[in-house]
Amino acid sequence: MITEPLLSSPKGGIRALFFIIANEALERLASFGLSTNMILYLTREYGMDAASGAQTLFLYSAAGNFLPIIGAFLADTYVGRYPMIGFGCIASLLGMVLLWLTAIIPGATVPSCAQFSSRCSNDATTPQLLFLYFCLGLMSIGAGGIRSCSLAFGADQLSKRDSLKHAGILESFFSWYYVISSASVFISMTCVVYIQEAMGWKVGFGVPVVLMILSTLSFFLASPIYVKPKAKASWLIGFARVLVASFRKRRIELSSLDTDELYHHRKGSALVVPSERIRFLNKACVIKNPEEDLMPDGRASDPWCLCTVDQVEELKALIKASTMNRHITSKFEIPAGSFYAFLLLSATMWIALYDRVIIPLASKITGKPTRLGLKQKIGIGILGSAASMAVLAIIERVRREIAIREGISDIPDAVTHMSAMWLLPFYFLLGFSEAMNGVGLNEFFYTELPKSMSSVASNLFSIGLSAASLVASFIVSNVRGFISEANQESWVSSNINKGHYDYYYWLLSGLGFANFIYYLACSKAYGPCKGGQKGITGDVREGLIDDDDDDYDDDVV
Repeated sequence: MITEPLLSSPKGGIRALFFIIANEALERLASFGLSTNMILYLTREYGMDAASGAQTLFLYSAAGNFLPIIGAFLADTYVGRYPMIGFGCIASLLGMVLLWLTAIIPGATVPSCAQFSSRCSNDATTPQLLFLYFCLGLMSIGAGGIRSCSLAFGADQLSKRDSLKHAGILESFFSWYYVISSASVFISMTCVVYIQEAMGWKVGFGVPVVLMILSTLSFFLASPIYVKPKAKASWLIGFARVLVASFRKRRIELSSLDTDELYHHRKGSALVVPSERIRFLNKACVIKNPEEDLMPDGRASDPWCLCTVDQVEELKALIKASTMNRHITSKFEIPAGSFYAFLLLSATMWIALYDRVIIPLASKITGKPTRLGLKQKIGIGILGSAASMAVLAIIERVRREIAIREGISDIPDAVTHMSAMWLLPFYFLLGFSEAMNGVGLNEFFYTELPKSMSSVASNLFSIGLSAASLVASFIVSNVRGFISEANQESWVSSNINKGHYDYYYWLLSGLGFANFIYYLACSKAYGPCKGGQKGITGDVREGLIDDDDDDYDDDVV
């Protein structure tokens, strides 16, 4: 739970977090408010058919998911997180303003289109489409700048001066960051979309512009109180040096006892001896001859032959975290799309319950700070996801039996006498899974990877989601193609009453439980987290944080 003493810091702390989270929340509110109804705008105002509009939005979505990775890399190595977010705010605002102008300026869209017609009679011209794509491109670039660094930049406000001495501060930040982001998406999918339908595109696109202006102002107004870490271009070079030094010293035989070796470590670092995991990399930091390997000031005479223990452990952390990012997330379509809001509400409720009720109560009972460890939270989330699919399979079986009993099995669009509220237990469990797994993974990547890679670490979860979408598409394709017989409907038939979606959900549930077993094996092989198995206590980056003041730029940019 984030506590009041953080306010005593001259820079950073809760005051800075408020503006950073507000910036991210308002940006999501604006961007999702535009993208949710964008397919209607493309078909009604630009004469696109549904397939062309969907393809345009697919590319826009793909760019929005991919560009944050590039933004994170640039922020960590060259630009810095504060300038990257600032650039993203300006790019997003410019893109939204230009898109708004397409709804205002005559001739920007197909002239013959009516506001609420289902299809335009004419196609958009090449200049009109190019301007549209330019607007969407600017918005994607802006989202890549903001979302790539917002989470890591917020954590920077806690990690330098406060050193995470209060247990659970970082955990609470990640949890409430997720809650506020989800709430923003929920509001955009309801209120902003309603405004677009009720008042037209001019007002409907103007609202996101105003929200983005507020987002930009929120970020820049707090500039004097931000802790601004400088970019470090050395982590890629550092990783390369570790690999080269390990190869050059490949013939060195490491002793079974750490005390028999002399290791090169950074001055003032808590890491003086490398870990036993991925042991061959330890050769990179072994000092063979102090007189030849070290300069008088203690630095390595050849950094491509001798590295620090910190550099070796940072590369190990990257290798280990990459092997953990292999889990299956089920993607499926359900009739009541608006019920997605219950997932957001459920996840928000579970996060609030965990942070404000369960953790304080458990700590009071045990008499000491108590909470779940990162790997425990992730495991519980995976198990909860598998359980939610089992619940959905049961609900679908009951629904299908009712449809057959009512004699509507041949009518795929017929409505059964079964309340859609039966889906709430499924969303309740899936929200619990999101609260544990989603928040836990983001926190895991941030705490386990080197601090110089914080922006990249905060975007690894998005890469996992993208991979999961591809796996889900593969599963559906195979189920449709192979799990069917000559005179029987496929499990995922277009006629939901004749198909067996309950079997399909049971398959996903089984894969989920198998994934949980796989996760347990990976978790055991990974070893303890930096914060320990019982959670984060003290500075989770002890030994990896460079406490030199040169790493932070406190001047107003």
